[in-house]
Amino acid sequence: MTQLTDTAVARPVQRSKVAATIARPTPADRADAGKAARIGAPLEGHEMFDPGAGRPDPVGLLQQQAASRMPDLVPVRYGRMLVSPFTYFRGAALPMACDLAGTPVSGITVQACGDAHLSNFGIFGSPERRLMFDVNDFDETLQAPWEWDVKRLAASLEVAGRENGFSRKERRAIVMACAGRYREAMRGFAGMTNLEVWYARMDVDQARTQLESQLTKRQRKAWAAGEAKARTQDSMRALGKLTRTVDGRPRIISDPPLITPLVDLLPADVDAAGSEAQLRELLAKYTRTLETDRRNLLEQYEMADMARKVVGVGSVGTRCWIVLMFGRDDSDPLFLQVKEAERSVLSPAAHASRFANEGQRVVAGQRLMQASSDIFLGWVRNPTGIDGRPHDFYVRQLRDWKFSLDIGAMLPGGMHLYGALCGWTLARAHARSGDRIAIAAYLGRSDRFDQAIARFAVAYADQNERDHAALAEAAASGRITATPGL
Repeated sequence: MTQLTDTAVARPVQRSKVAATIARPTPADRADAGKAARIGAPLEGHEMFDPGAGRPDPVGLLQQQAASRMPDLVPVRYGRMLVSPFTYFRGAALPMACDLAGTPVSGITVQACGDAHLSNFGIFGSPERRLMFDVNDFDETLQAPWEWDVKRLAASLEVAGRENGFSRKERRAIVMACAGRYREAMRGFAGMTNLEVWYARMDVDQARTQLESQLTKRQRKAWAAGEAKARTQDSMRALGKLTRTVDGRPRIISDPPLITPLVDLLPADVDAAGSEAQLRELLAKYTRTLETDRRNLLEQYEMADMARKVVGVGSVGTRCWIVLMFGRDDSDPLFLQVKEAERSVLSPAAHASRFANEGQRVVAGQRLMQASSDIFLGWVRNPTGIDGRPHDFYVRQLRDWKFSLDIGAMLPGGMHLYGALCGWTLARAHARSGDRIAIAAYLGRSDRFDQAIARFAVAYADQNERDHAALAEAAASGRITATPGL
């Protein structure tokens, strides 16, 4: 009995020792750690961009990236990148990732977007059928320094502002507004509970309310038109634009090289029926990555057709497919986009992905960063593609009230507001996965960080123009082949 009593007395002591070893840092500890990070990475140091003589050749990096892509589409990618310095910037996530690896960081990581330029923010429909504003591209997402996303977003604003003919003063104000809003928003999130941060979101009604007093009559009209257009971007509209009736059933229209039905890509010696059976097996595997209720919904649809579809700028050349499905009848279409996921451009300099499947990496990152994600978001691996090699993919709806603002049509005031909105949105995404208290304390209350980021953006936009010219020279010399106008 004495032994039992001694043991019973000893147990609470043992539990207290365990509790002491796993005690979490207090908010004050986390704030102190953020402030201490300024010693190794002063706020003013973020203006630094000095690539040096050993900087990798950006054209060479793009060629390395192209090695794993579909050869017939690589010239289309180069052609789209050559249109302007901004379109080059959109496609040059890899060269910039290499550049960012040499810039100062605080040592605090988050789930980073990896390609947070301003065209990768936009409007889409939530499962609750509300229009949301959020980050909407996660091909490069990975655990990485939060500064890399902020710098890519800021540089994109500087590049776009130059393209729109804004003055140096106007561009600086736009970038400062974005960085300042990020900093202020992070301070706000630092004071919230974990659940408050998780539930924070920016739907279009909230955004309109916040910006109403700052919008001109023209801007309010454009905003309303954008909302109305977003609500029309769905599978039924896609059905009318992307299909025609063949033998009484809708089939995806062939428009090579931008849209090519699967049957036109299969080698002559490949059995079409066997390929269809393989596709159905892959769809079944993808379906198992969905939540049970959404799996049940998707299983009510039947595959009708499939085609390769070229999308974006940076993604051109990857294996991107659209799958047409029907539910109760031909008036109940569903378009899925099946997009290849390659290794993140951040991976050489950041933490390695903990996922063996790159599609799962994208899905996990998107679910962590977005306030509300597509109900059909999932992943799959095709062990033997058309080329006989394995490829990872993630899957989502092709169109679900998706809409992006026309960056080229923005005036300085509109881009100023849009940049600030993107800054808030990026801060919320980072606050969900990183130490928001440490980041907020590191940034502080002054605008020293904002000013440093504005100077970095100017320096990087200068580099971007040189890189765009280098790509044009490579095309002119025959080093690369570019197909314009597609």
